[in-house]
Order: sequence, then structure tokens, then C-alpha cells
Amino acid sequence: MRRALIAAWLALAALPALALPTFDEVRADFRPSETLVLSREGEVIQRLRTDATVRRGQWLPLADVSPALRTALVLSEDKRFYEHSGVDWAAVSAAAWANLWNQRTRGASTITMQLAGLLDGDWRQGPGGRTVTQKLGQAVAAQVLDRRWRKDQILEAYLNLVPFRGEIVGIDALARTLFGKAAHGLDEREAAVAAVLVRAPNAAPARVARRACGVLREMRRQAHCDALDLFTAAALQRRAFDASEGIAPHFARQLLRRVPPGERVRSTVSAPLQRVAVETLTRHLRELRGRNVEDGALVVLDNATGEVLAWVGSSGPLSQAAEVDGVLAARQPGSTLKPFLYAQAIGQRRLTAASLLHDSPAQIPTAGGLYIPQNYDRQFKGWVSVRQALAASLNVPAVRTLVMVTPDAFFAQLRALGLPLAESGGYYGYSLALGSSEVPLLHLTNAYRALANGGRASPVAFAATPRPAFTQALDAGAAFIVGDILSDANARAPTFGTDSVLATRFWTAVKTGTSKDMRDNWAVGWSRRYTVGVWVGNAGGAAMHDVSGTSGAAPIWADVMGWLHRGTPSRAPRPPEGVARQAVRYGPAPDGGRLESARDEWFLRGTQQALFAIDKIAESDYQESAEGQKDLKPTARILAPAPGTIVALDPDIPPAHQRLRFEADSAAVLWRIDGKPAGQGAQWAWLPWPGRHSVELLDARGRVLDQIPIEVRGAGVRARE
Repeated sequence: MRRALIAAWLALAALPALALPTFDEVRADFRPSETLVLSREGEVIQRLRTDATVRRGQWLPLADVSPALRTALVLSEDKRFYEHSGVDWAAVSAAAWANLWNQRTRGASTITMQLAGLLDGDWRQGPGGRTVTQKLGQAVAAQVLDRRWRKDQILEAYLNLVPFRGEIVGIDALARTLFGKAAHGLDEREAAVAAVLVRAPNAAPARVARRACGVLREMRRQAHCDALDLFTAAALQRRAFDASEGIAPHFARQLLRRVPPGERVRSTVSAPLQRVAVETLTRHLRELRGRNVEDGALVVLDNATGEVLAWVGSSGPLSQAAEVDGVLAARQPGSTLKPFLYAQAIGQRRLTAASLLHDSPAQIPTAGGLYIPQNYDRQFKGWVSVRQALAASLNVPAVRTLVMVTPDAFFAQLRALGLPLAESGGYYGYSLALGSSEVPLLHLTNAYRALANGGRASPVAFAATPRPAFTQALDAGAAFIVGDILSDANARAPTFGTDSVLATRFWTAVKTGTSKDMRDNWAVGWSRRYTVGVWVGNAGGAAMHDVSGTSGAAPIWADVMGWLHRGTPSRAPRPPEGVARQAVRYGPAPDGGRLESARDEWFLRGTQQALFAIDKIAESDYQESAEGQKDLKPTARILAPAPGTIVALDPDIPPAHQRLRFEADSAAVLWRIDGKPAGQGAQWAWLPWPGRHSVELLDARGRVLDQIPIEVRGAGVRARE
């Protein structure tokens, strides 16, 4: 009966050993604490820690582990590893005999037995040590492992799974953390320290050094342990294994938010292009350090798929805020929003590329006061075509265009293009034409990609996307015309000169922008295949010193675009249906000269016009301003109140003292409110009445000269008889 009970107990203890996994299963289930982000070519471009509970590197084949470490580990943990069958019975007998006589001795646990404990938690040692059942089961499991696995497989799995010190698990993490090198490069001294940490992971540095000296002398009789204690103390304090390492840290973080993390994740980024982008951005920012510039960002998108081909979030060591991702940081885009404004106006057939706009001092009344836009050079060029106004980035014509389109409509257009504007069109007002909103570089570049795709927009792709889902966000013909304007070196010459860095040897369309006080500088443009966006500035918002569109972001954009097309041509896109080419000429300027030279121009079909001139009525209204500039005054307009004014009535104030004052810049006018005559003359006062009202200014013939909406809120006032 006793023998039967013992046999049954042995069988139950050994039962879990029969379910031990194979070597291939253990290797397949291994999960590093980090994810390797691969380029589209399969090259590792970033290593990023994704498990904060443990520090585990990559699984290393035994051939990638230093021979010195293999030797040290066997000498320290299991001298007869290659001789026994999983259990070292000689060591077991010696340990039992020493235990009988209360003598201290090394444990009899072999590498194979320890591996069995790592593979199954039932045999793992607890706070009070292992029970007899655990020891027996571990011994049986070790013999099963030794029969099923090869010795090299056992040693390889052990080196990758064994805990060393603190959160460090596996030889790859240990070598990179404590010694700052790969496991195949460990020398004898480093191998001895690593082997000791297996048995005493939390021992003090002095104790680790003493044991390592013993291992080192077993490896070489003439080994010297001089300064080993200092070396060990320094190694145990080192943390050289950074949480992230590579050339695309910001992109990797964004990628792993969109795809499930794994041991290896393939991305859309091109490794050669990413290296060129990082080097180009860094090189140019070094040249700008004397102008108080230390940050920059760059992104490259594939026009057809929207795939991210390069993503540089910061200037790295040049920046004091290297963790801030400049590709996603919201910054004021300056003039880079103008192409979308003109495309909207052209698509709505309010303007053509040849239409004339007046670049002159303007005072636009708003609810917050007068808005007075200025050009970059504080000068005005008079009557200019839309082509020149956009290409030369003139501010006043853009604001006049927004007055036509309205801020709310332009806001809706920008949102349709994917720009995440935080406020409403009314909040930004007419300054929206000059980029007063804040947008991220990624979304702005993707909106330019919509221009490259004939007005069709689709989201940015972080994984291979052969068929993106496009939506028509802009008129295709208008997008083509804007692209043609932004590729016209002659049209941009008045501002950028004829020898601008923006003039590439192949077809490209590009727009620069600078925000208020030179805090942000942009260059965004596209070729036939790629869209490139660059931002330069300071993450903290400090102003740059004398950095223009052609000295800040533009050279970086030109270098990256040149590298992309070093062997690939870029030809002008074909005009879409609904676009026609027409010869145009311009009439005389008000000063007797010619407005612009004759040329062939693109039009949306049905908007062609051969002659563009200033009519005689407009010419007669020119007057010299105090600054000597020519200024065209409208026949009459409402000066007060501003459009959209909201009036709040107070029931405690007599109605006669709550009249709203109206003012026009001409005395020969009539006023009409909600279609009913209300007053006349340059100034008059109106008794407000709650509700939304339309105020119109009419001439003697009844023609509407100007119109504004206003709103009256609050207590009612008794209507007049």
C-alpha cells in the first residue's frame, strides 16, 4: 500500500511535466516589452517600449550571445549542463549530504530545472521556498525537457527568459541596459557579472563583484579582479537602454495608437527618405540658429494613397522640447490657407485667375472694430490679377476675397478639407484669410494633397492603403487652376524674385506662409507624386529673427522635394474636364500704364473673358490718399454699426436713450430695414426692436449699395405710432 501511494504521488507530481510546450511554442509566445517599427522596406526605423511592467528585449538566438557569457553561465549555474539529463544527481546527493550535516552548499538546481520553473509557475519558488512536491515535479519536468529539447535550445530559452535584476528579463535587455551594448559583444568581465546576477539579482554591488571575481577566475586562472567592484557598481547603476531609439520616434508613437502593438509592425515610412528628411531638417536648422530658430517638423505624403512616407516631429538634440511633435502641434499657418480661399472663390465662379483685385489700404468694419490688413512688405501694388495676388502672397486681395466668400463659408470649406479648426468662422473673422487659426502640419499638408488630387480629400494612411476613400472637397477645375498658379515662377516674382528657391527644375506647386511676429514659417507644396510640408519655428512660441518664407522652411522643402525626384520626373497635371484655356489681355491702369501683360489663362468653362479692365466709373473715383497711394472708394457703404452687431436692450433705460446710431460715408443715401424705408442721410438714429434685422443702404435710384445683418436682444420697447 505504501509503495502504491508513493507511486501515485509521483505520478501526480509529474503530470504537469507532460504538458510542457515545445521550443517553437515558447519562442512564438515570447513578447518583448518593446515594439520594432519597420519601414516599408522592412528596415527597423524605431524601437519603442510598449510594456511598462517589465524590461524585456528581443529574443536572441544562441549564436548572437557572447561565447564568454555562455561559458560563465554554465560555470556559475550548472557545470555538468552538457553531461546530465536534466537533473544533476551528483549535485543532488552532495546537497542532501550537506543538508544532513547542516553544511552550506550550492543548490542542486540545474539550468534545465530553472527553465522548467520559468515555463510553469507551479514549480516556481515562493517566499518560503519550494515544497517537496514542487521540487519533485520540477525534476521530472527537467528530464522531460532534456529528452524533448536540444541542449542549445534549453540554453537559448533560458538566456531569453531568466530574470536578471529588477525589471530586466532576458540577456538582450540586460546587455543593453547595464553594459550599453549588444549581447554578442559582452567580454569576460561583463559576462561574469551577468552570470552572477542570475543567482543573486538583487545583491549589493560589492557582493556581486566578489562572486563575479570567482566566476572570472574559473574562466581564466590568471584573471585579475582589480577595480571589478568599481566596474560592477557603475554597471548596476547604468540605464543605457532608452525607452525609444531610432529615426522616427514621433511617428512610431502615432502609428502604435492606430494599430495593435506587436513584436514588429510594418509602417508606410520609407527609411532612406526618413534619414534624408532628418538630416536635411537638422542641417538647415543649424544654419538658422543665429536667428533664434531651434525647432522644425517635416512630413511627406504619397498623393495617390495618403500614406506617410516621412515624419520628422522635431529637430531632436537642437530642440529644448524634443518630445513635442511638430507634425501634430497646432500653429498659425499664415498665408498657406490662401490657396483654399481662392480655390473656393473660383469654384463658386466669384473670381477667375485673371480677375482683378485691388491691393490698396483697406478698413473693414467688424464687430470688434476696424480690421486693417497689411501686406508683408507694407506696400501696395494697386490692381493685380488673382494669379499674381495668390502667387505673390498679397494679403489685402485675400481679405477682399474673403469678404466675398464670407468667413463662415470659408470655415466650412477648410473643415471639408480636414483642417481641425477649433472655433467658428465668425470667431476668426476676416483674419482667417491670413491664417489666424491654428492647424497641425499633418492636416495642412493633407489638405494640399487634396489640391494635388483635383480637390479630392482622403485621410492620412499609416498602413498600406491601395484604395483610399476620397470625397470631393473642392471643385476639380478650381484645384487645377490654383495648382497652375502656385507653379508659376513669373507670377510669384514680384514678392519672391525670379531666382527663388521655390523654382524647382521639375513641376511643383508650392506656397509659403509666415505667421504674426515671425513665430511660424511654412512651406507646403506638391509634385505629381508627393506632397511635402515643412514647419520651422520655436516650440515655445518665441519669435524668429528675420526669417522669411524663402530663408526658413522653403530651402528644406526644396531639398527634400529634389531628393524625391532625383531620378523621377514630375510633369504638370492634365487639365480636368470643365476647364478651358483663353487668351486674355488687360486694359490701361488708372495711371495710364498697363495692368498686366497679355497671356493665356485657365478658366472654368463658361467664365472665360478676353478683356479685363477698370471701368470709367471706377477710374473717376480714384483719389490720392494721404500716403500717396491710389485708393478706390466705393460709391457708398455702411460705416456703423459693424456687420453682425448684437444690441442688448435694457428695460430700465427709457427707449429714447437706447437708439442705435447708423452712419454711412455718403449723404445721398436712403436706409431700409427689413425691406421698409427707415431713414436717410449720412447719419440717423433708430429705435431698436428685438429680432434679427437686415439693414440696407440705397442710392436715389433704389439700388442696394451695401447691406449688413444686425440683431437686437432684450426687453421689448413700445412700437411707435
